[in-house]
Amino acid sequence: MGLKKKWFIFGMTALLALGLLAGCSQKSSSSDSDVLTVWGMGDEVKQLPKMAEEFTKETGIEVKIQSIPWASAHDKLLTAVASKKGPDVLQMGTTWMPEFQAAGALADMGEYMNKYPNLKPDNFFEGSVETTQFNSKYYGVPWAAETRVLFYRTDILEAVGYKESPKTWEELKDAAKKLSERGENMYGLNVDAKEQTLGFMFARQNGSNLVSDGKPQFNEKAFTEAVSYLNDFIQKGYAPKEDLGMDVSQTFSGDAIVPMFISGPWMVKAVNDTVQGIEGKWATAVLPSGSDNNLSSLGGSNLTIFEHSSKKDEAAQFIDFMMKKENQLKWLDLTNAMPTVKSAWEDDRLANDPLYEVFGQQMEASRSMPLLPEFEEFAQNYLKHFEQIYLGGKNVEKEMDAFNKETEELLNK
Repeated sequence: MGLKKKWFIFGMTALLALGLLAGCSQKSSSSDSDVLTVWGMGDEVKQLPKMAEEFTKETGIEVKIQSIPWASAHDKLLTAVASKKGPDVLQMGTTWMPEFQAAGALADMGEYMNKYPNLKPDNFFEGSVETTQFNSKYYGVPWAAETRVLFYRTDILEAVGYKESPKTWEELKDAAKKLSERGENMYGLNVDAKEQTLGFMFARQNGSNLVSDGKPQFNEKAFTEAVSYLNDFIQKGYAPKEDLGMDVSQTFSGDAIVPMFISGPWMVKAVNDTVQGIEGKWATAVLPSGSDNNLSSLGGSNLTIFEHSSKKDEAAQFIDFMMKKENQLKWLDLTNAMPTVKSAWEDDRLANDPLYEVFGQQMEASRSMPLLPEFEEFAQNYLKHFEQIYLGGKNVEKEMDAFNKETEELLNK
């Protein structure tokens, strides 16, 4: 999942949030309670008690699950860190890992990875593991992952000469051009100008490192070429310049106003449930390759152990239980969350489903956004500069020079 949350100043927010703790009925992990406490985020976690019951049957360890809305999760976590009182197991969005690891909230899990085999990093996709690793130590285990792939109407692309999905940037632009020539208000690809990872994703495909040794590289050729490439789609009419005000049931159905778009696994269900009359006429594909690779963005969440927990070993046992292949597949059945354990993708329900199989392939070529506490801020700033380019007609190189300078100042604070 892509987590679009604001970063808060740690000290001030924590102090303001401390008052919330007194009213919270959740028992502290430092109490004498024998119950293992788990904090999870979002609606999916409401399914977690079903898994916890199985864990209790297997180990005798009782578990209490608390589901926290994503909107209030950041403040609640800050409260726990400031007070050193919180759960034993924390679900942690991948983009939040740098902040909370730096704050000392997350336990080093190295010793437990040696003790519990399902926690070993080799079991997981490399990109997911990267989100858990800081200074050569592991502070979490990948739990849920999402990546982005190409969705396309097979029948409509075939009509313009593409019997398969576009494989390269050149083919993607050519296909989009031909699709846009079908008539007025018809397009080829949706370039989501509000999606903060899109520009960075394409820049990586063109060989950009984004940030190297703490220095942004947003005004270098690999990055500016990618921005120009995306802007070209919009300026030439291959992609809508502004939001069409339509959902996928309107843009992907019938003659398909927009027959290609890039999105995550949640859109498989959305297309199946809402787009009428296209069964057997659409597919997913790994992203086309730029000059260097076809890397996609990687999001999701990890399971971590709270540094101040008095039940770290029991917490590690619970996480180990959740990482068993069969339990990753049960979690898939309960929530549609994509497994992070590589062996789970060999299961028939994923390996033999062409729509989901593609996500497994793309996971092998996916990387998280830069693991920096400042990422959210400079990613939003990128969108402002990109808007100046595609809507305001500003020069790409000048805008990226300004963006790079602003990011440099942010990272040097």
